[in-house]
Amino acid sequence: MTNNDIVQKLWNLCDVLRDDGINYSDYVTELVLLLFIKMVHENTEAGTLKKHPLPEGCRWTDLNGKSGINLLNDYKRILLSLSTGKDGDGERVHDDALVSAIYADAQTRLREPRHLEQMIKTLDQIDWFSAQKDGLGDLYEGLLEKNANETKSGAGQYFTPRALINTMVRCLQPQPGERIQDPAAGTAGFLIAAHEFIKSQTDDLYDLATAQKAFQTTEAYVGIELVPGTRRLALMNCLLHGMEGGEEGVVQLGNALGQTGAGLEKADVILANPPFGTSKGGDASITRDDLTYKTSNKQLAFLQHIYRNLKPGGRAAVVLPDNVLFEAGVGTDVRRDLMNKCNLHTILRLPTGIFYAQGVKTNVLFFTKGSASDKYQEENCTDNVWVYDLRTNMSNFGKRTPFGNQHLKPFEAVYGDSPIGDSERKEGEYSFHAESIELPEHSEENEGIDPRLAHSRWRSFSRQWIAEHKGDSLDISWLKDSDSVDAANLPEPSVLAAEAMAELVQALGELDGLMRELGAEDEADGARVLLREVLGEVQ
Repeated sequence: MTNNDIVQKLWNLCDVLRDDGINYSDYVTELVLLLFIKMVHENTEAGTLKKHPLPEGCRWTDLNGKSGINLLNDYKRILLSLSTGKDGDGERVHDDALVSAIYADAQTRLREPRHLEQMIKTLDQIDWFSAQKDGLGDLYEGLLEKNANETKSGAGQYFTPRALINTMVRCLQPQPGERIQDPAAGTAGFLIAAHEFIKSQTDDLYDLATAQKAFQTTEAYVGIELVPGTRRLALMNCLLHGMEGGEEGVVQLGNALGQTGAGLEKADVILANPPFGTSKGGDASITRDDLTYKTSNKQLAFLQHIYRNLKPGGRAAVVLPDNVLFEAGVGTDVRRDLMNKCNLHTILRLPTGIFYAQGVKTNVLFFTKGSASDKYQEENCTDNVWVYDLRTNMSNFGKRTPFGNQHLKPFEAVYGDSPIGDSERKEGEYSFHAESIELPEHSEENEGIDPRLAHSRWRSFSRQWIAEHKGDSLDISWLKDSDSVDAANLPEPSVLAAEAMAELVQALGELDGLMRELGAEDEADGARVLLREVLGEVQ
């Protein structure tokens, strides 16, 4: 039985949860409360976990084999004990802050004991020996990805494709002893990928000294997550991958754009996919007073946090939507500050359709604190920006056309072996039929360029050219997308509608932020009320 088979079997348990009146959006949270107890049991039995992290009386063996109302009551008791550290009589059963954080406020919504019994029996019937070969952490990751791909979880909930995460990690090459952060951790995909990369370079950490091993599992990784339920998933995910973190785990509960983020140590490596959108209520959730450029655009605020929080020579890879590349005003100020303080050496223009919201166009920005020659340099650090266009004339990715490693291999090849982006590079990369793509009639990017080079997906633009020709916009493209003129090749209407709506929502968010910055809060609130009435939004 493959991990994919097991993931599907687990996902089928959602039918059981539906029969008990549990909403689609709550499936995974309900399932993982039970699944984690089972996975800890399997990991302990296999010797992967040296010490059972759950207290006696709150383990899998305290559940399986039972039935009826006694089973449901025992399960509720276990969740309460894991959450509070005390049993029903107020007696202390554990003092593990991480376990309490994982099960904070955990409670089941199951009402029928037979449904819980069915879930337990199904988990007991799974071939856990097969799952162990790939690692239970990977199985858990598969379930989270399944949830992200199949649930309509609402605007702002995005799951970064595993292939993209792995490419970003391979490009930055995190090393043992480095502090690695994700200020928008989600379910901790970037942090886990960094840990797995380091394990692959150190024979599963066996090449490291005892103190180094301890650092990797308890201190090396720090994430921040704003949503308690998502943080719960992240803590479980990390623990199943052997990442314990500090007293309260790898991922802290808090706001990276508030005091939690301001208190972070400087990092050697930052990997992130910040949430898309603007701050609700203007800049209410952006409370940092150490960010130079005030904005209600969360991505611009996150970008400032990230390049400010790097150590000299530290490196980052960040997924950001197109508007960050071209937004005027504060957007221009932030981009200039980024290129001044860091070497913004690479931009990867991603295809559309690889995230849940197909209309969102995204990029990965790779940059290093300081210049290529001096990590302590604080001004004029960017000389050239290399751009790889993986968007123009690419497939419309989605369930039917999945985005995978094969689409990123050409980019990794031209990125080079240096994690700070200073490998010897040469323009000219023609994957995915680039040479057959037409060029626009008028393009500053193609002026005076060899026609063949103008067809390359891999180009370099000097900092001076970006300032003089683009006004410090980083929205740089030079290939003509045939979809823009050829009706026969247009994406599905639903994709076009999603793109239009995504751009409209982004524009409305920016207008809302602008009105509030101009002191027109009442008018902005009135516009929001009108918008809710038009869309029928439920508060």
